[in-house]
Amino acid sequence: MKLIEKIKTNGEEILSDLNHGKKSFLVVVIFTLILMFLICWITFFATVRGPEQVMVPDVEGKELTTALLELQAKELYPKIQLKYTDNPDDAGKILNQNPESGSIVKAGRRISLTVSRGVILDHVENYIGQNFDDVKINLQTMFTGSTRPLIVLAEPSYKADQSDAGTILAQEPPEGTIISNPVTVKLIVSRGPTYENTKIPNITGLTVEKLIQTLSTAKVVFDFTTHVAVGDEKEGIVTGQDTSESQYVPNYSRTGAEISLPQKQDDGKIMGLFVAQLPVYPYAVEMTLESSKNGIRDTIVTLRHTGGNVTIPYIAEKESELILSIAGRVVARQTVE
Repeated sequence: MKLIEKIKTNGEEILSDLNHGKKSFLVVVIFTLILMFLICWITFFATVRGPEQVMVPDVEGKELTTALLELQAKELYPKIQLKYTDNPDDAGKILNQNPESGSIVKAGRRISLTVSRGVILDHVENYIGQNFDDVKINLQTMFTGSTRPLIVLAEPSYKADQSDAGTILAQEPPEGTIISNPVTVKLIVSRGPTYENTKIPNITGLTVEKLIQTLSTAKVVFDFTTHVAVGDEKEGIVTGQDTSESQYVPNYSRTGAEISLPQKQDDGKIMGLFVAQLPVYPYAVEMTLESSKNGIRDTIVTLRHTGGNVTIPYIAEKESELILSIAGRVVARQTVE
């Protein structure tokens, strides 16, 4: 009986020791898992740690190759933009950078560099034989946005020549002159064969439609005035001109003429007189008058004129816009009312 009780007591102790061992083992397992997790977490963040931070070097004003080497030493990468400048000595140099020098950034960052391509033009071209207005517009376009244009055209000198009016006859400095600083180019320009005379066309009695056709070929500058037709006076015609027909005058001399306008305008088409004040040109330049409505342009007339007071008869749609241009450049506008 005592043996049985002893065995029973020993068994309970053994079972108690086993239960206690399970708990200890479970604690060890949990602790081990936590430790492994911590080790993995530390290892992960140590592995994916971001790139180190570096200071952006000052490369403005330096040659491109020098700047690239300095950026490479900092593990920075360039993003290059090219730009023309006014100074030939700037070619290949860094004009500005972003971020600016001294900024703290991460290695691997892209640094924007603006690099000079030098000047657009490094020598004087040959302008002889070209039209003065074309050369002027080309140079203005070339140096648009430039604070210091490298080529400046002086006020030209004009002389009679058999070349077409506006043709460049001579230039100073000559073609090929190297440009290191802004250059002023002096030109001699043809006025055209001024000894030629022209016969004044007889425009009295012409309708405005016929008159517009005549203006496109006439070598006379007409200064038009208008009045509203009265009584039995015909509407929409030239009622008179200052200089009689068959009279010869120097090319593009000015003369006056009068036009009668309708007492009541048509609802769709309006007859009127386009008026603009422009600079006086030393020779007759080609002008184009257009009408524009709803994005559609129609040419009314192309003629040659010496500028100053410009008067051109027209027939155009109501509420359209009249546009006067010289060599493709708009010089005056007017709304048809």
